[in-house]
Amino acid sequence: MAGNHHARAAGILCRDPVFRLYLDRRARAKFGADVPDGTHTDQDASEWIRKACRVTSRAEIDTNQQAAATFRLIQNRFNRWRARRPKEQGASS
Repeated sequence: MAGNHHARAAGILCRDPVFRLYLDRRARAKFGADVPDGTHTDQDASEWIRKACRVTSRAEIDTNQQAAATFRLIQNRFNRWRARRPKEQGASS
C-alpha cells in the first residue's frame, strides 16, 4: 500500500543535516559519547537507521512491518526533538 514511502522518507531523513545533528546530540546525551556536532554523515545516518530498524537495506522498511513501526518511532522522536529546538539555520558552534 505505501509503496516505497518509508524507504524514500528514510533517504530524505539521512540527508537532513538537522537529523544528523540529532544523531550527534543523541549519542552524547544517551551514551555520553564524545561526538561533536557535525560528526554524523549521510552514510552514518543511513547505517544507523538500517541498524535501528534491523534491516540490511532501507527498501526493507517498506516490506517489513516491524521495521516500518521502528522507522515511524524514529521519525516521531526526531520530530518531537526538532519541535522543541529553536531554529539554528546553518549555525555551527
